[in-house]
Amino acid sequence: MRHSIARGYLAKGFLALLLTSAAGAAYGQDEPTAIEEVIVTANKRAENLQDVPISVSAITGDALAKSRVTQADELVTKIPNLQLTSTVGDNTPIFALRGVSMSDYSLNQSSPVATYYDEVYKGNFAFLGVSMFDLERVEVLRGPQGTLYGKNTTGGAVNLITKAPRLGETSGNIGVGYGNYDRVDVSGAVNLPLGENAALRVAGVYAKADGWFENVLPGQPDLASVSEYGVRATLLYEPSERLRIIVRGSTSYQNPRNYGIYAQPEAVNRPGLDERQIAANVTDRRHARTYSLSLTGNFDVTDTLTVTSITSWDKGRLNFYEDTDGQAIELLEIPYADRATQFAQDLRLTSDLDGPFNFIVGAYYNREKVFNQTTFEIAKDVDSDGLPGVTDADCAIGLPLGCLFENSFDQLKESVALYSDASFDLTETLKLRGGLRYTHDTGEQTNFRSDALGPNGVLVVNLIPSSSLSYKTNNLSGKIGLDYSLASGDLVYATYSRGYRANSFNAQAFFDPSELSVAEPETVDAFELGAKTQFADRRVTLNMAAFYYRYENQQFINIDPSTAAQTLQNIPRSRIMGGEIELTAHASEHLTLRGAVGLLDTKIEEGIVSGVDVSGRELANAPALTFSGGVDATVMDGDSGKLSLHADLSYASSQYFEVLNIPRLRQDRYTLVSAHIDWESADGAWNASIWGKNLTDRFYFTSRVDLLAGFGFDYNHVGAPRTFGVTVGRSF
Repeated sequence: MRHSIARGYLAKGFLALLLTSAAGAAYGQDEPTAIEEVIVTANKRAENLQDVPISVSAITGDALAKSRVTQADELVTKIPNLQLTSTVGDNTPIFALRGVSMSDYSLNQSSPVATYYDEVYKGNFAFLGVSMFDLERVEVLRGPQGTLYGKNTTGGAVNLITKAPRLGETSGNIGVGYGNYDRVDVSGAVNLPLGENAALRVAGVYAKADGWFENVLPGQPDLASVSEYGVRATLLYEPSERLRIIVRGSTSYQNPRNYGIYAQPEAVNRPGLDERQIAANVTDRRHARTYSLSLTGNFDVTDTLTVTSITSWDKGRLNFYEDTDGQAIELLEIPYADRATQFAQDLRLTSDLDGPFNFIVGAYYNREKVFNQTTFEIAKDVDSDGLPGVTDADCAIGLPLGCLFENSFDQLKESVALYSDASFDLTETLKLRGGLRYTHDTGEQTNFRSDALGPNGVLVVNLIPSSSLSYKTNNLSGKIGLDYSLASGDLVYATYSRGYRANSFNAQAFFDPSELSVAEPETVDAFELGAKTQFADRRVTLNMAAFYYRYENQQFINIDPSTAAQTLQNIPRSRIMGGEIELTAHASEHLTLRGAVGLLDTKIEEGIVSGVDVSGRELANAPALTFSGGVDATVMDGDSGKLSLHADLSYASSQYFEVLNIPRLRQDRYTLVSAHIDWESADGAWNASIWGKNLTDRFYFTSRVDLLAGFGFDYNHVGAPRTFGVTVGRSF
């Protein structure tokens, strides 16, 4: 208890110091200086962020590293209208963007907010792994990206762009950190020239920490620990001025103690436990392994035409044993297994013409193969040895106590697409933009079977015989818009776009063949009006967007609370409207203020869930208001080095994690506060940082599922507690 109180005072003092110092920096500020241009590749070509007619947020890799953003989950504290659910654990986020989300936690699914590493699509959870290290920047594109990005981008796209090698340069960095929960971090990168035309960059990260979910069972380890590493090697080869080749290879591995489940009601399922204590009898390690190879080539056919080829291969596996009931009994446990491989090829031609017309045309192919296995272990400890009351024969006649239900299947999806994106200058100030993408998708779910097993794992009865399903879909998505450039150089744009998410197979069929199903494709028709502005000698950047969506056939997993039967369905029609405002004010070379607001108003217009008409209900993962803001202040910059202070705040209003909008499962509004103090030597060779996240130790949920009627508890994931530490780095 004394340690907890001390940590609380330390966090409050740390935050007060930051805010006081920031105020001091603002007082007596130097002459303002202009904000540097932010270059992004959201439109598959390098452009100034202010010239891109898309609602896109960009954060540099250095800024993320200094803020201690070590996993993709934490991006939600930086980006307006970006949310997530963490039903399948850390580093495998299910993103929601502008209210478009995936209401399913099955490991065979792909989110409608697509994740890309260096332009390589990572659809399956098994491909994600450890990625947030040695990044050049992260770009988050809001809204359907149905032309250049394609399927499964109905909500948008998250692009992680790594640092590329530099020719003729020998450089590198290494950092070491220590934090609470005995967290140890090591990261580094080295850039080596290989002659005049080639260079190699090797980067890696390692992290290990004790679990923050304290397990009160004697002899059992704490849950939600950290144990991971990632390594990436990038080779750059430029044999001529016209040809640039980049080969990337990476691998990562995670084996922490698995997350813990916060089971409610507390009086029944958590008697005498604090918020971050658990009595878990299943403490197995979570295993996630990834391998990735990609070859990116850019060839300038002429001074105005470039051919780009991106060839990639991915392999991953994800296995974890979930203590679903979050208790010391074996009421409900679920082992998950996911193995996946992927091959993809993207080939495109990009123009850079002097005339009014420019274009991108391309072709894309993706082949993804998945093996999925899930087991429901229900009340194993009721009759682990065939004791009175429950036997293998009981399972055969439908009594679930002591029984195991296991399903498995193979899944193969192939996608072929032709796409285009073009612009035409109607006048000096007015530009017409548009694009189309034709996609042909096929999918097969084979070898699906589900078995009921007795308490000792003996086959009792086959519930779903070996079955197969398939689908074939053709889709045409696209966009059209107008850009108007003001005399000041500011941009106003209006766009209509359509996004498409492909069919999905139900991975949660256990009890009856009728549960086997294929969800229909979902689509989003989006209307957006936006402005990219700068003023006060470009010291202030203000970007705004307003949008209206028609959201049709949203795919979601429907759980019957009384039987735990799960079906994959579509919600026919929903409506979403809202907007974003992002502000960066460079008050002086020593003070920068940041702020971003996201607004959402969502409503289901037609849909039946578990026999309930959900018309008029809110969509899941769609808080009406999100806000993020921060201050960056340099308080010293001289011969003894540079000292800077940074504070960040993230707010989300109340939201639901399911479409029935069950009042007890609503997440109330909450605020997260983080901060860091950075020092860098005058020559830039040394750096040090004191950092803290969730400084107020806010308790909040990241996902919630209703299992009260069937199992007597609500299933909840909770966010990480207060963490803090120190890092020291050396650059050369």
